Amino acid sequence: MAARCGGLRVEAYADAVNRDLWDQEAEAFDSEPDHGLTEPSARAAWRDLLLSVLPTAPARVADLGCGTGTLTRVLTDEGYRVDGVDSSPEMIKRARAKVPESRFVIADAATPPLPEDEFDVVLCRHVLWAMSEPADALRQWVALLKPGGIVVLIEGHWATGAGLTAAQTAQIVLQVRNEVHVRHLPEPIYWGKEITDERYLAISHR
Repeated sequence: MAARCGGLRVEAYADAVNRDLWDQEAEAFDSEPDHGLTEPSARAAWRDLLLSVLPTAPARVADLGCGTGTLTRVLTDEGYRVDGVDSSPEMIKRARAKVPESRFVIADAATPPLPEDEFDVVLCRHVLWAMSEPADALRQWVALLKPGGIVVLIEGHWATGAGLTAAQTAQIVLQVRNEVHVRHLPEPIYWGKEITDERYLAISHR
């Protein structure tokens, strides 16, 4: 039997706590240079990076753990059709205001309530590391893809000790997919500062 805390299952309690934490973060979330991408040079760098690995627009993208919708906005401006999922109502509120032409759903990114076999791309930014069962979550994400669809993961192993190394992410992806390519992203333009930790893009085509 699942453990309970204050009448809630532990998993449900943890989800509620995390949702509340992200709701509290939402107001200031875009003030981080790599979150809001308010600097034109940073925005252009992320746009160019994503366009270099994505199929051409108007491919359909599932932006899982979309936060305030910054990457959804970048891709929608380039002609992509993007559906966003995030568990935080406050994040989704801001995403809907930022990208009114896209569809957003309040839900756990681990089990996104999106149609299977309909997306060309699954895009997740700093989400895999937070999953309690990352390989299981990735299987759920892959199920959303059409044949030939790609997975794009933006992840890191940060100076705080949180996150996943590129080797760990590659190992998780290879439990579910046949291949993965890692591109390290040490350039300050992506983060608004010099970094000394590990940040990277992991792409899987099959």
